[in-house]
Amino acid sequence: MKIRLDQFDNREFDRGAGRARELMWWWVRCILFDHRFPIPSSIKSAVLRFFGATVGNGVVIRSRVVIAFPWRLSIGDHVWIGDEVLILNLDQVTIGSNVCVSQRAFLCTGGHDYRKQRFDLLTAPIVISDHSWVGAAVFVGPGVTVGEEAVCAAGSVVVKDVAARGVVGGNPAKVIKKISDVDMDE
Repeated sequence: MKIRLDQFDNREFDRGAGRARELMWWWVRCILFDHRFPIPSSIKSAVLRFFGATVGNGVVIRSRVVIAFPWRLSIGDHVWIGDEVLILNLDQVTIGSNVCVSQRAFLCTGGHDYRKQRFDLLTAPIVISDHSWVGAAVFVGPGVTVGEEAVCAAGSVVVKDVAARGVVGGNPAKVIKKISDVDMDE
């Protein structure tokens, strides 16, 4: 099978907003998100809400965070999003409350069907459940749900669901352990 990029057709993909709104978001993103200057998280959260995101209270958004489509983003309360996190949300991304998404994590809701010459776009939502931690440089792929109180160890490639209180790591990510009540310090 040969991939024929000259036959790729993305016209049926619903971007979720008009071109003018997307262009306006791109400019605002360049000004407020795409650099190291420390813009307060409260301003970034307000701007995301303006563009259609659901953003809870106490959200911390560090420098150089890239969000493709804010209108396809839901963030709970007390969430930390680390430096250089990339959220390619061609589909919905839902981040629960009390979640840490560490530096350079990549939440990717899209891919391509390599079995088809046209290299068709495939998308599926991502859910990061309450009290979870996505470690530094973790890739979370389309359709993945990270369960409550789960941990994705730094550098992991997560392409399958992570059970509640599961700890996964590696490429592809595999279960390292299950968090028990003994492990929890309340």
